[in-house]
Amino acid sequence: MRLHRLSITAFGPFGATQEVDFDALSSAGLFLLHGPTGAGKTSVLDAVCFALYGAVPGARQSPGASLRSDHAPVDLPTEVQLELTVGGRRLEVTRSPAQPRPKKRGDGFTMEKAQSRLRGYDPERGWHALSKSHQEIGEELTQLIGMSRDQFCQVVLLPQGDFARFLRSDAEARGKLLGRLFDTRRFAAVEERLAELRRGAEAKVTAADERILALAQRIAQAAGPAGAEATPIAARPGEPGLAEAVLEWAAIARSTARERLGIAHRVVAWAEGRQREARHALDAVRELARLQQRYEETRLRSAALEKRRPEHDRCQEELDRARKADRVAPALELREEAERAHRRAADALGRARSLLTPELSDAGADQLAELESKFQQELYALDVARQAEERSARIDEERVRLNREAQADDELIREADVWLADWDTTRAALKGRIDVSQEAATRAEQLAGLLAPARRRLDAAGRRDALATDVQQAEERLTGAREQELDARKSWLDLRERRLRGIAAELAAGLVAGEPCTVCGSADHPVPASPGDGHVDRATEERALAAQQSAEEARARAEQHLGLVRERHAAAETEARGDDPSASSTVAELGELVDRLTGEHAEAHRLAAATNPAREALTAAEREHTERLEQRQQAHGRMSARTAAREALDAEQARMEEQIAAARGESPSVAAHAERLTRRVARLADAAEAVRTEQDAAQRRKEADDRLSDAAFRAGFDTPEAAAATLLDAAAQRDLQHRIDTWQAEAAAVADRRAERDAREAAEQPTAQPSSAQGEFETAEWLLREASSALAAADERCGELTRLSRQAADEVRRLGPVRQEYERIARLAGLAAGTSADNERKMRLEAYVLAARLEQVAAAATARLQRMSSGRYTLVHSDARTGGRRAGLGLHVVDAWTGSERDTATLSGGETFFASLALALGLADVVTEEAGGVRLDTLFIDEGFGSLDDQTLDEVLDVLDSLRERDRSVGIVSHVADLRRRIPVRLEVVKERQGSSVRHRLA
Repeated sequence: MRLHRLSITAFGPFGATQEVDFDALSSAGLFLLHGPTGAGKTSVLDAVCFALYGAVPGARQSPGASLRSDHAPVDLPTEVQLELTVGGRRLEVTRSPAQPRPKKRGDGFTMEKAQSRLRGYDPERGWHALSKSHQEIGEELTQLIGMSRDQFCQVVLLPQGDFARFLRSDAEARGKLLGRLFDTRRFAAVEERLAELRRGAEAKVTAADERILALAQRIAQAAGPAGAEATPIAARPGEPGLAEAVLEWAAIARSTARERLGIAHRVVAWAEGRQREARHALDAVRELARLQQRYEETRLRSAALEKRRPEHDRCQEELDRARKADRVAPALELREEAERAHRRAADALGRARSLLTPELSDAGADQLAELESKFQQELYALDVARQAEERSARIDEERVRLNREAQADDELIREADVWLADWDTTRAALKGRIDVSQEAATRAEQLAGLLAPARRRLDAAGRRDALATDVQQAEERLTGAREQELDARKSWLDLRERRLRGIAAELAAGLVAGEPCTVCGSADHPVPASPGDGHVDRATEERALAAQQSAEEARARAEQHLGLVRERHAAAETEARGDDPSASSTVAELGELVDRLTGEHAEAHRLAAATNPAREALTAAEREHTERLEQRQQAHGRMSARTAAREALDAEQARMEEQIAAARGESPSVAAHAERLTRRVARLADAAEAVRTEQDAAQRRKEADDRLSDAAFRAGFDTPEAAAATLLDAAAQRDLQHRIDTWQAEAAAVADRRAERDAREAAEQPTAQPSSAQGEFETAEWLLREASSALAAADERCGELTRLSRQAADEVRRLGPVRQEYERIARLAGLAAGTSADNERKMRLEAYVLAARLEQVAAAATARLQRMSSGRYTLVHSDARTGGRRAGLGLHVVDAWTGSERDTATLSGGETFFASLALALGLADVVTEEAGGVRLDTLFIDEGFGSLDDQTLDEVLDVLDSLRERDRSVGIVSHVADLRRRIPVRLEVVKERQGSSVRHRLA
């Protein structure tokens, strides 16, 4: 994979569009990416990662963090565009994160969704679009690169801090990093799957043992006394021998139950014979007692029947007379109905005559009908006069309505005249409100332009004051660091001088008799030098040197920190003063300025907010002015029309008054006169109808009397009253018939029972005694029930024991394969988890795979580490156990000068840097092979060079320069000043107030 061109717009610290030409930088093979702290060196690498994976590395992608530059204009969108060659294809990927943009209509912002575009280059067609889908582009690039984002950030963007921690960390931390890079989750999944299978198999074995024990408990319950006497089972679920003990115990319980079943059969046979004999004796005694009681009941019923015979004869006679009277009942009902109709007609006639005049109290129906016709004709003649009277009343109502409308129009005209008189004043006031609001809006815009810089100056002044304290503290720390460095250097030089003075004794300590001296070459050593007082050995000098180097590093860090704090303080001071260097910049003064501008802006904004309401009020007032003019003109027209209508109504009403006066006579109105005639006609009609109805009812009553007398004579009664007294309703007749039938049925039943011969013979024998026979039978019955219950229980016990024993045997057979499977899986799970005794080093499966990867990484890193350390150091993988922990991920360094092997955590600062650099490059090679051999032509190394001395730095740069042999280009990200002299091709990131920018230095 080779990077060609990177375009960054409004991203991170870059407020405008910046172009990075990687082809020009890569031509030299090794280039430097440098700039002051906070300028944006790492942001260039973040942009590369964002273009490829849509996210930036590590914590910089934390929730709430924004990739958009604070220096960018609001109308400039954030965008990263990267052109690269990967997998033999030239591609261009463009990404924009989710970001706010100004609304196209109105004020404010709206959130723009994240966008991605991918283009490909074809020599024939040129650039052409491939996809705009986030998912498709991500899958395409990940497949071509062959690495995830974590792997890319660890392999292409080599973070030295991570690998320094890797060297000093324990096995668990190394396992997490290696597992993330080499994706060994499948091996961890195998461990978890084996553990899950072991737990499942163990649960199955335990469940099967528990089922067998449960069956044993059920067998004990079913066995009864035999189960209580048996020896208890000592084994527990999961222990061997449980199944055999349960089967043996079940066989003993079955044998005992079968013996008890045979005894129960013999006892039941004896109880059944005794029970049959007792039942036969009890049945004979009960039959004799029944016949004797039946005979006595027949005798008593016959005597009671003879006592009720007179009552039976009386009921029969009464029923016969009632049936004769039923033939007279229709005539009686007809007579009663005719009598009721006559009384109603007479009452109605009396009421109708009471409403007539005295002279008509005895008038007949014809006379009353004649008077009714006369008054009806007079009523017909009043219809025309009634219509005239109704029209006159409506004219009065219309006149009232016209007067009411005239009053309303007069009020409307007065209100319109009053409102229109003030129209000019109202319009001028509304236009004045609009002018004031518009002036306030202009003032609010001006104040908003002043308020934002004032707030930024206030924030900068606060930061400046806080940073002033930081500057003072940093200067004090730097002074202390310099003093410590001078003391450490002085101590080291003193010890070095003392060691050189006594170097002869140190060399003499290494002399061996018969071997040549390393100084003079002689094999004779007559007088070897001996150490004097205050002798300094090599280890003491090296410790002093290490202390001096540590003090020097602390002084360099203090100088770097002081420069950073001073730079921040100067930037805050410049921002606090603003465009006018002579302006006041204290926090109190700036606070008062911000408060004053805020108050003025709020007041102006409040006045400006009244612009639209004032315009709406003016529009509404003009609309009301037009409407009131139209209403006043329409009211004047309606008043003229009402005057003409009132004159026409007066003329029409005068003509009708003469006709109405002639028609109403002495009545107050025509309607009242017509109502009086209507009541008189109705009374005459009702009286005539009542006379005719009364005459018809009297005639029907006379006819009903004649029919009743004839029906009573034919039925055999002397008078109709006698027939009426004999009548009975249907319920009474049914009651008499029921009593007669009951007596006759009882007589027939008694006659039948008196004819029974076996009852008469039983009555002649001695009285039966069934109680003693019943007691004997109950005793035999109880004995049989007890014997049968015992037999059923014994039989059920045998069947239940047989069934449960069969189930236990089935469970034991099913348990065999399950236990074998559990033992096999448990062995595999223990080996994979590192808990088995067969796994001597207690290494988990995932750790074993990662150990192999770590061994490959150590071998690849050693090739470069030896060049960087002039052949002194070699990285080796160690699988030894330390501190009782599991083995597998140890990493040691072999020192060729001493021949000792030690942990990588013991390396010094500079040694840790080039060891971690070698480890990072080796890891890049191994991960590249793991990813399918994808060629990585562009690498970046981030920081760490400040800890190297000149010689080591030259050796490290030689190793990095050797990467060009494979046509690779390496970018070093550092702010170390000495690297600018050693590396001529540079990409400089410049920090400015309007945002950072990049500059290419190609020579």
